[in-house]
Amino acid sequence: MSEMANADPEGIDGVRMSWNVWPRTKVEASKCVVPLAASIAPIRHHPEIPTLPYAPLRCKSCSAVLNPFSRVDFTAKIWICPFCYQRCHFPPHYAMISETHLPGELYPQYTTVQYALPQSTHPNPALDSSQQANPSPVFLFLLDTCMIEEELGFVKSELKRAIGLLPDNALVGFVSFGTQVQVHELGFSDMSKVYVFRGTKEVSKDQVLEQLGLGVGARRVAGAYQKGVQNGFPNSGVTRFLLPASECEYTLNSLLDELQTDQWPVSPGNRSSRCTGVALSVAASLLGACLPGTGARIIALVGGPCTEGPGTIVSKDLSDPVRSHKDLDKDAAPYFKKAVKFYESLAKQLVGQGHVLDLFASALDQVGVAEMKVAVEKTGGLVVLAESFGHSVFKDSFKRVFEEGEHSLGLCFNGTLEINCSKDIKIQGIIGPCTSLEKKGPAVADTVIGEGNTTMWKMCGLDKSTCLTVFFDLSSSDRSSAPGTANPQLYLQFLTSYQDPEGQSMLRVTTVTRRWIDTAVSSEELVQGFDQEAAAVVVARLTSLKMEMEEGFDAIRWLDRSLIRLCSKFGDYRKDDPSSFTLNPCFSLYPQFMFNLRRSQFVQVFNNSPDETAYFRMLLNRENITNAAVMIQPSLISYSFNSLPAPALLDVASIAADRILLLDSYFSVVIFHGMTIAQWRNMGYQNQPEHQAFAQLLSAPHDDAQIIIHERFPVPRLVVCDQHGSQARFLLAKLNPSATYNNAQEIAAGSDIIFTDDVSLQVFFEHLQRLAVQS
Repeated sequence: MSEMANADPEGIDGVRMSWNVWPRTKVEASKCVVPLAASIAPIRHHPEIPTLPYAPLRCKSCSAVLNPFSRVDFTAKIWICPFCYQRCHFPPHYAMISETHLPGELYPQYTTVQYALPQSTHPNPALDSSQQANPSPVFLFLLDTCMIEEELGFVKSELKRAIGLLPDNALVGFVSFGTQVQVHELGFSDMSKVYVFRGTKEVSKDQVLEQLGLGVGARRVAGAYQKGVQNGFPNSGVTRFLLPASECEYTLNSLLDELQTDQWPVSPGNRSSRCTGVALSVAASLLGACLPGTGARIIALVGGPCTEGPGTIVSKDLSDPVRSHKDLDKDAAPYFKKAVKFYESLAKQLVGQGHVLDLFASALDQVGVAEMKVAVEKTGGLVVLAESFGHSVFKDSFKRVFEEGEHSLGLCFNGTLEINCSKDIKIQGIIGPCTSLEKKGPAVADTVIGEGNTTMWKMCGLDKSTCLTVFFDLSSSDRSSAPGTANPQLYLQFLTSYQDPEGQSMLRVTTVTRRWIDTAVSSEELVQGFDQEAAAVVVARLTSLKMEMEEGFDAIRWLDRSLIRLCSKFGDYRKDDPSSFTLNPCFSLYPQFMFNLRRSQFVQVFNNSPDETAYFRMLLNRENITNAAVMIQPSLISYSFNSLPAPALLDVASIAADRILLLDSYFSVVIFHGMTIAQWRNMGYQNQPEHQAFAQLLSAPHDDAQIIIHERFPVPRLVVCDQHGSQARFLLAKLNPSATYNNAQEIAAGSDIIFTDDVSLQVFFEHLQRLAVQS
């Protein structure tokens, strides 16, 4: 891994900003070109974060939490809030504090602390106690049966393994669907009992409850004699449809053994009737009736496109292809807008209930990830896209969801994020897996980016790697009233409340400070405070969002113009003299990131389906900066006989006959053998005792690849290939084409060329220099 990863650039706070010092005014900020933004991993695991066993102290006027930047008067027992300068008295139980006897939240190194809240002070007081009574996690499995025997076999065995990994107290439910939806009553183990819903038209929540016997009338009767109340659940549905894993593992396993592929006849030339939308709707209503406001996940396993009922993405006629990017651009995808609208309303229902939608899609064609994206992202769900349920990308990722120990994802539920900021800082919004709670306040900006118009967001599901990008704006355009004329520091506080996997309510508080500077006087400090990696990721996320939201948005042109403006502002040069152009080292990597972003799957969509593009963007928006940077600009390591493994340039010139290359592009990991290495391997030299060194050389990249694969979710695809082999395209597509068929005569023997008309990094730089120095 890079040294950046070892040094842990996010520190204890899990916060990285595009700019680490801030200009004082809106005008100066706009001249910085790259937006003021912070990426925050709200519940990232860090060994030094203390957990305090009491509730936090809040400022009585702005409700910010006591933190190391608060000024404290120990004699008068008063603290001053750094956000609104309000003087607040310490309550009696803080009577013992002094300069030598500080509570945990005032230690200068603990800029992030977490509070284990007693259950009575649940962070979400809107829920009554019955809705908070269930601390055990809930998993409702939703299985598509419209697939071939072999695929269904793969899913069934993975499902059995998952159920065996669940904690005994986890509640489990099971719904299968094809042409119709079947809700399985697990609490009735004497024989299998199933409730069937038609897949052709939308089913309202009330209809679902009525048919499942969970309607108001049924509930009154059931409440009298069902044992549901004993478990603290006021509701019979919990003991019928959702059972502890320990009680229903046997029933579920035998149910899976008997489950067959969808038996509905499919006429030739047609797709099978698959009612994914109705199935999700029924699952959401079932959870809403049984367990509103508790941590519950719908885990949808989908093997093809929805062709029936709401959420349909394509007709049943196989001669109609599934929509492409071209169709979406030309408005020639007849089902798209209607399906998105349906999933938006489903997202709203799930967020209201506090439930998560996880999507595991495995198929050779598209299944509708592009349409479902809104429901997965707004609920903070996981998404995995694979070619088959038998592929390691699906199997290993699915297992990771249920695993305990160091590789567990640390799935948490029912989160909210609240942000406090210094006066004059406004929040435009967040890009990432959350939903705006429309909480107004003085810090809400007029312009909206992503989920905005609020200072508080809902995250139904979040885990150790969840990461959000917050965009800020400044309110003052005038220097005399500029922020910080009194205080040179600005403050931001992120408050994340959530329920951890054990059901404990937690509140994580991160308070960070940065300096205001007057950029008109000196831009040197501003330059030193630029985080190139964070800036590249922020711009990539903003570009992806604009490509989705703004019609006719020309991403390449927008990126190029931004980069030229940035280089004009921060480069050193003589006007109109490209050869005089130099960039400060604090900016020198940024143009290369932009070059790779222009060529990446986030911007170049013609090679991918809308499902793949949606998938890539969802992961770009939820991973930390280090991981997202690898998605934009992959890392390349070279292995050879005479030197240790070393980083190599992401360039076709790095290919050599006697080298092995390891490419990590996040979604796939490629091991690429040079021609000579491949020949020796095919001759079996590595099996001969005198060629021990060669055997070690061959295994080193595999060992390193396994380390990467083990740490990542979703699990990346491993591609092992040889120079000039068909799979070599996985590497070549990511390399800088410094050698193409146009200049092939200049290339050294044994090197490779790339057949492309793309410009190389060198040509890109020359154009950039010429345009940046123009007067």
